[in-house]
Amino acid sequence: MMKRLDRSTIGFWTVAILFIVIVQVLISTGILSNFWSTLLKLGGVMAIVSLGLNLIYGFNGQFSLGQFGFYAIGAYASADVTYRWSQLNMADGLVVLTMAVTLVGLALVLTANLLGRIRGLDTLSSFGLYLIAVIAVSYVAIKLSQPLIAPVTNLLTSMPANIALNIVFFLAVITAGILAAEISYLFGMPVLTLGSDYFGIATLGFTIIVKVLLDNSDTMLGFEEMKGARGMVGIPKATTWIWVAIALLLVVAIVRNLLHSSHGRALISVREDEIAAKAMGIDVAQQKIFTFVLGSLFAGIAGALYAHINGFLHPNTFNFIKAFDPMIVVVFGGLGGVTGNVFAAFAWALILEGFLRIWLPEGFETWRFVVYPILLLIMMLLRPSGIFGSFEVPFIKRVLPPLPASLTGKSANAQAAKTKGG
Repeated sequence: MMKRLDRSTIGFWTVAILFIVIVQVLISTGILSNFWSTLLKLGGVMAIVSLGLNLIYGFNGQFSLGQFGFYAIGAYASADVTYRWSQLNMADGLVVLTMAVTLVGLALVLTANLLGRIRGLDTLSSFGLYLIAVIAVSYVAIKLSQPLIAPVTNLLTSMPANIALNIVFFLAVITAGILAAEISYLFGMPVLTLGSDYFGIATLGFTIIVKVLLDNSDTMLGFEEMKGARGMVGIPKATTWIWVAIALLLVVAIVRNLLHSSHGRALISVREDEIAAKAMGIDVAQQKIFTFVLGSLFAGIAGALYAHINGFLHPNTFNFIKAFDPMIVVVFGGLGGVTGNVFAAFAWALILEGFLRIWLPEGFETWRFVVYPILLLIMMLLRPSGIFGSFEVPFIKRVLPPLPASLTGKSANAQAAKTKGG
């Protein structure tokens, strides 16, 4: 068993690295045009977002439409950091954001430990205390980061420009993802107590709120460089195929190992039956918030990578209609599936955003919103388990649990009869 496991793991990583190298060679030699290489990057970014949503919905059973809200937070936060460095030659955005997410993270942990000792405290009261702690710590972080801006700027300036930009970009992607995760923790604390349908509506409202704030980011939030509804320009195009591929492979590995752990079994049990999970001693609320935060972390990282592909961001990219894109990918790929989600994400980018734009007549862009729902309905009727069904590559297959009958479209009786007949 161990030998087979080792072979599947080695085989997976060998094929993945070989594929990454081949694509990079095609890009470097110009065989793969900038248009198609950009679509590959978009496909990888969409795969990361979709895997995060699949954790929340497919594995934990929480219907969420807020993935694009955290995607937008990661995109704009990282873009502001790299913009300030590349255009203004200042590391103030990087220093402030790093200090803020670090201290806020510590504040969340300490507050959680403190409130854990208080019994009978309701959710809204806990949320209020968390919010007060975060606001206070954020103010402190801004003040403490001021003396560090000049030394960090001088250190980065002394490096070669390309190396300095990549360091700033890497740190911006990480900190933007953590920022999205911390915001999701605060948002999810009161909202996750709602039922799945109401939770979906609340997350959709969150996405709309984020979009409105981005429309007025230059006036309400004070970030003039974001230019509000006019769109943010001047973002360095630092996202390469290698960055996207590495991030995607890390996310796949994290999801695979999580599902193989006791935490993964616990979060899946919440999807199956919350009452039974509670009876077995599983903290359902903790599993929900953990999954929601991890999925939002992936969305924030994906947004940060997306922001540096074309070097331009506009709030309309993150409106509530676009928020359904990762949901469409998850449904096509299959709820509770990893391989299908990655395949569906690349297919979404290459076919719907690539081939159909080239082959179909001009004006099809407006018809895509008609084609998407029709394809979605056909998929749900003919193959509710997704494109690949229950198939997974060997590296992932052994750790995936079977989907419940409500998600696969197969009744328990039919499954029992099949087993008995076999």
